[in-house]
Amino acid sequence: MGRPARMVQRMKKHTKKESPPAGGTDGGTPPEAPPAAVPPPEMAAAPAAETAADEFAVLKDRHLRLQADFDNFRKRTTRERHDAHRQAIEGLMQEMLPVLDHFELGLKSASAQGLPEGLLDGFRLVWEQLNGVLRRFGLSPVDAQGQPFDPHRHESVALVPSDRHARDAVVEQTRRGYALGPRLLRPAQVVLSSGPREPAPPEAPAAAAPADPPGGPAGAAPSGTEAGHA
Repeated sequence: MGRPARMVQRMKKHTKKESPPAGGTDGGTPPEAPPAAVPPPEMAAAPAAETAADEFAVLKDRHLRLQADFDNFRKRTTRERHDAHRQAIEGLMQEMLPVLDHFELGLKSASAQGLPEGLLDGFRLVWEQLNGVLRRFGLSPVDAQGQPFDPHRHESVALVPSDRHARDAVVEQTRRGYALGPRLLRPAQVVLSSGPREPAPPEAPAAAAPADPPGGPAGAAPSGTEAGHA
């Protein structure tokens, strides 16, 4: 086979490879649809940005709500802890008040009975130490002796006349009051003055007895001598 014949065979093979398949455009499968148009990158990024902004706003609002709830919880727990501490101290101080009253009355009675001064000094030292401990926890006495009557801090138990005290002044304190910080724990029991004594009204002069008429009182019985002469 010569060179021209080989060239013809090669052209035939090339034609078979490039020929369309059977049933192409003349009644076979339809031609492929053109690819869909791709939107520009700016148009595709706009909805994504809006979605991200919405999600950020939701998360920020949730974060602020959680922060506010936690702050309220912290304040509430702090207040409850402070109230529990105050109520515990207040309950203890209420139980201690009768002890302080009896201790003070015992000191006054021992001093009045003339106990040795060394013994009294020891009791006074214990009294001062006890009051010092209670003062560190906020307990303070309410002394009303010689003060004007204060209905918010004093409790009147009697009213007596007094020439040395003005009206509504405290004449005597029968029981000491106590306060726990700014809160009044127990009012002081006091005796108040009703003012100077009113002078007694002058006594009325006694009525003079009527004078006897001559010859003796009227209706008097005659004596024995007069009766004999009669």
